[in-house]
Amino acid sequence: MVTFDERMTMEREDLPTLRALGFEDDELKTLGLWDVTVGDPGALAEMYVRRSKKKDTLSSLRQQVREMCGHAHSEGKKIRHVWFEQRSASKAHIRREEFEKATGAVIGGSSKTLYVYKTSRLSRRGMGQVGLLLDEFEAIQARIYVVAERIDSTRSRMILAILSEQAREQANDISQFTKLGKDANKTEGKWTGGVTPYGLHSPKGSGKLARNTEEYPLARRIAVYLLNRKTPAWIADKLNSEGKFTRHGKKWKDTGIISLAHSVTWAGLAPNRERMRDEHGNELDKYHRGGTPLLDKSGHPISLGEGVVSFAEHVKIKKILAERSQPGTSIGNRTRGKRETVAILTELLRCGRCEGQMENGGVNYRCKARKTEGKTSCKGTSTTRQRIENAVEGLWLTHILGLSPESDVIHFIAREWLSYQDPAKEKRKQEVGAALENAATRELKLQKEFFIGGSMDETRYESLRRDLSEQIASMKAELKELSKGADLSGLMDPKALAALWNRAGVSGRRALLRAAIRKIVLSPAGPGDRTPIEERLEIDWWDKKTNERPLEIALEHIDKTRARRNAA
Repeated sequence: MVTFDERMTMEREDLPTLRALGFEDDELKTLGLWDVTVGDPGALAEMYVRRSKKKDTLSSLRQQVREMCGHAHSEGKKIRHVWFEQRSASKAHIRREEFEKATGAVIGGSSKTLYVYKTSRLSRRGMGQVGLLLDEFEAIQARIYVVAERIDSTRSRMILAILSEQAREQANDISQFTKLGKDANKTEGKWTGGVTPYGLHSPKGSGKLARNTEEYPLARRIAVYLLNRKTPAWIADKLNSEGKFTRHGKKWKDTGIISLAHSVTWAGLAPNRERMRDEHGNELDKYHRGGTPLLDKSGHPISLGEGVVSFAEHVKIKKILAERSQPGTSIGNRTRGKRETVAILTELLRCGRCEGQMENGGVNYRCKARKTEGKTSCKGTSTTRQRIENAVEGLWLTHILGLSPESDVIHFIAREWLSYQDPAKEKRKQEVGAALENAATRELKLQKEFFIGGSMDETRYESLRRDLSEQIASMKAELKELSKGADLSGLMDPKALAALWNRAGVSGRRALLRAAIRKIVLSPAGPGDRTPIEERLEIDWWDKKTNERPLEIALEHIDKTRARRNAA
């Protein structure tokens, strides 16, 4: 039992919080929030104060505390603890620690009442959350009292339920209007706020991104390192060794470098990021890293101002990291880099015994299953790296030179090689293709709304339909233009083809091989077998099983699909 003298020498646990809210000691004594409160739980209460946004002033929060203290005094109860936090009540992924402590104190038997100012301050997640909490409180004969709305959960549970659902709907409305505002600003090329990427800032009142004179030189160095194929870990170590630190004075980490590399905003463009979802498919207020550029009505990226890198450099950096990714591991999903490979047949070469992948073992290729799972999985196959790479090079050159200029695979290789050399152009082709598909879907929805829903007048329908048709025609024309210009001369002449191969480097040769080959199976050699390795290689060429559809046929397919949808 705590004696009177001990209470006088003790300090309330929530005193720092109350002082931070701006209360003077004299007022705390008047409100009954100065002394440590103990006694019968039925005579004690918890107070929960929540600030969802910084624009909620401290003076309004203090007034809420005063009114709740006044009501507690009228009921003859003392406030045991004031729990305060700045958190959203509508976002399911955000854990409200202080709210959990407040309800936990009641459930744990420290008090029997929880005071909140308004239902919306309690929760904006509806009865899905409030109902469960009320069940727990009723089981121990505790209650929630909402002061502003004068609701006692023991007598007005239904009213509290209705107001909780109303608060949830208001939260959805707030979220939608906030999103609409941000989307509108982004489409107009305005910075919507938040932390700017390293090297950039948003001058007050400008609504645009600009280069930060103090950070930009180092940010540009990072970009150049990435373009020169340096790994994020190497860059972080290099900067730290020179005493160059982050904006907050901390050491660089490879994860920070990776975040910059994937940031569309680092290129000065408006991001169109995908929202995260929970296990049930519900949207969260979190977004996946990186994202793609937000496009305007013409399908072009929307600029927010200056960037550290250009869009072309951004695409190239992401492609470099993607080439060095390891799907299925902690550095997978094309988000991190690793030491660049020196083996051009990785992912193509298969073991002739188990058909599994063969991996680079340093000076040789070896069966991955044999190495990781043991000889019970596969007896294994291996060969020296230089020997088989030379053999595949010769077979590839011979095969390509033997193809007709009209061969689908020649055009496919040319397109793949051009996409490797000009990633910005290839990225643009993908964006236009996706925008074209999206426009066709929107056209279908528009027709359904007009012909089936009947909620749109003919004048508005014709206006929207005309705009959509013009967009589709413009995107089709741009897609055709982007698909032109594949120079096939280098694939027809032996010397030119050999020069192309020699200039390509490791990653370039891998791209050339993958454009023509599906897989390579290496048959195992028996004891004393002197069969040339070329005869032990079974190459599955793409041109023998190609399913490539020419661009004109693809566009014709889109038109036919639209026609069928219109007829339906």
